Amino acid sequence: MNKDKAIGIVGYGIYLPEGRQSAEEIAAATNGVWTADAVHEKLGIEQKVIPGKHDGTQEMGVKAAKDALARTQTDPMDIDLLLSVGEEWKEYPLTTSGIYIQEQIGARRAWAIDVQQRCCSTISALKMAKDMMLADENINTVMIAGGYRNGDFVDYTDITMSMMYNLSAAGGALILKKGYEHNLLLGSHVMSDGSMARDAGVVYGGTEKPITCENAGKAYKSLTLMNPAHMKERLNSVSMDNWMNCIDLALQKSGYQRKDIDYLAVLHFKRSMHKVMLEELGLSEDQTVYLSQYGHAGQIDQILSLHLGLESGKIKNGSVVSMIAAGIGYAWAANVIRWG
Repeated sequence: MNKDKAIGIVGYGIYLPEGRQSAEEIAAATNGVWTADAVHEKLGIEQKVIPGKHDGTQEMGVKAAKDALARTQTDPMDIDLLLSVGEEWKEYPLTTSGIYIQEQIGARRAWAIDVQQRCCSTISALKMAKDMMLADENINTVMIAGGYRNGDFVDYTDITMSMMYNLSAAGGALILKKGYEHNLLLGSHVMSDGSMARDAGVVYGGTEKPITCENAGKAYKSLTLMNPAHMKERLNSVSMDNWMNCIDLALQKSGYQRKDIDYLAVLHFKRSMHKVMLEELGLSEDQTVYLSQYGHAGQIDQILSLHLGLESGKIKNGSVVSMIAAGIGYAWAANVIRWG
């Protein structure tokens, strides 16, 4: 690869709050609709990370960003661009998370912008970072950082919401550099399907249904499936095909095939779907980490999986890593990284 076109991942940072919620506690919160065994076996949750009082999404992004700087010995003044992948549920509405993180870590030369695509945000931000570095000679080092805690909005008595009982909390960060010929970010592919744009979301708090004194208690637990029948039908018909299309095209752009994947950095979802995904790709459990001890921290899952894959030795020098994600809206994404 031409060194001028090489975009490598210098390193990552991670932040995990101390709180945990067990399968038993989740089951109790459903008022007995789900048993602890079912939460464990079907939903694939042994426990999940839950945030503390001061674990806002911006602050978790700051902590992960500082961890990334420390791990890589990067000078924050070397960062040219900061892409925030933190969620919209944050300490103060209408503040720009990327600009806050930039200031807190001392990246005063950088400019910052927030990227929003729900659980696909990190993979899409990686593609954006690479494309921007290749297009702009003045962007040489990019940080991607953010935090996630959408689990605050989950009403466990809402039986349509079992797919989101796993929502947890974490912060993650990645540092990319132009001309860095290690941990190369290769091809990416992203798809979205607007027919499900309002099938899921937080009902109250926007201009259509503002929070009032009367609905405040309900509003802060109003993440739900607004059109569950349509979303289920549409996902069943297109989701796996779209995912495989993203994976195959990202591999094709990188000069690889499915058989070349060494490690899958995959989000947390129910156990049966995880097994189907591995079988479809011809992978084993030794080639991924199932996040049953952490839950689903949205777009931070891929960074967490990268961290766990490296710590466990599943990602080695020369490993072909594929990050994959899907986010409500609906979006699917995949990329390829050649580690080492």
